[in-house]
Amino acid sequence: MRMNLSKTHKKGCAAVLGLEAYASSSVPKELYELVKLRASILNGCSFCTDMHSHDALNMGIPAAKLFAVAAYNDSPLFSEAERAALRLTDEVTRLDAARGVSDKVFNEAAEEFSEEEIGNLILAIATINVWNRIAITTQLEPPVRG
Repeated sequence: MRMNLSKTHKKGCAAVLGLEAYASSSVPKELYELVKLRASILNGCSFCTDMHSHDALNMGIPAAKLFAVAAYNDSPLFSEAERAALRLTDEVTRLDAARGVSDKVFNEAAEEFSEEEIGNLILAIATINVWNRIAITTQLEPPVRG
């Protein structure tokens, strides 16, 4: 690990933890884990992918569903609401400066979620993207599991 921001930048990390606390209490737990796993996969964050896979398994989310997060659009394991949230995760995580989040994806989310729920999802997606960037930049490694 290059540095431990939780030790060197306590106030900044506390602010991110505050956002995490809000997001984790505002989005249904299973959906929150799926969103965090999807964004972590897209960002190539091995630490967060490992952590959220294990957290989801411990919550009782079936392993088959976690494996299918990589190809959620083609999987019968996801509800339309989950697919809408994961498509929103894809576009928020991969923001294209020229177009941002497409109207199609935003409108699909609006069909499944209230305005408050969409706002909470956006904050949750933004939060995991912050964690991914911290973990990748500081070269945080997942634990070796036996």
